Parts: sequence; C-alpha cells; structure tokens
Amino acid sequence: MASIYSCRECGTDLNLRTTHLFPPDFYFEAGNKGTLSFAMVDETKFKFEKEDKFRPFFETIDYWGIQRNRTKIKCNSCGKLVGHVYDDGPPLTDSPGQWHFGPSQVIPRAPRYRFKTKTLKITTET
Repeated sequence: MASIYSCRECGTDLNLRTTHLFPPDFYFEAGNKGTLSFAMVDETKFKFEKEDKFRPFFETIDYWGIQRNRTKIKCNSCGKLVGHVYDDGPPLTDSPGQWHFGPSQVIPRAPRYRFKTKTLKITTET
C-alpha cells in the first residue's frame, strides 16, 4: 500500500515515494522527530535554497556557537517551506574513517531529504 504526499498549503503532489522513505527508527545525527526522511526526491517538484547560519556564542545555550549548513526545501508551486536537506544520510563509502576511528564527518554521506509531517498531506492509495 503506497501513500501520496502532497503539499498541505497548495495540494500539489510532491511525487515522494514510500520506497525511498527511511524507516522511522533509523538514527540520524540531526534527529528525526516529527518528520519523514527520504533518500531521494523528484527535484522538479521543489526549489532548493542554501542556508548557512552561524550564531555566536552569546545567542546559544553553550559557549561554542552553532554552525548550521543545510538546504531549505520549498514547494515549487507555492513556495512553502516543507523541509530541509541534511548530509547525515548513510555513508557513501565503506571506509572506516580517518585514522580508522569509525565514521566521521570526513566520510562523504548521502543527502537526506527531511520533511516536516505538519507540512505534508498524506493520503493512502487503496
């Protein structure tokens, strides 16, 4: 049984496929709460906008600051923000990592397309 994922704002079918959906218990560094994560998407349905934010230490809880590199995913029809692209998907190589200490940010990772469930209208095909 497949699901149809549409933009809640304008109703456009976003052409997201259940077969590309990561399992809900799959671990991601950036979390997965209240979202659905896909391994690939139909890029003609979306606009992608780079976001590079750096918040200095006095605006954060800790003293080290937060640097966020991600890409916004917006509906191509209405421009509504529906999610973000993260680079914390599965590793693209079988490498044990730098100095063989295990996976790290040095190992290239597949993109993960993370959609907020509240921005999607999900209907099930029967």
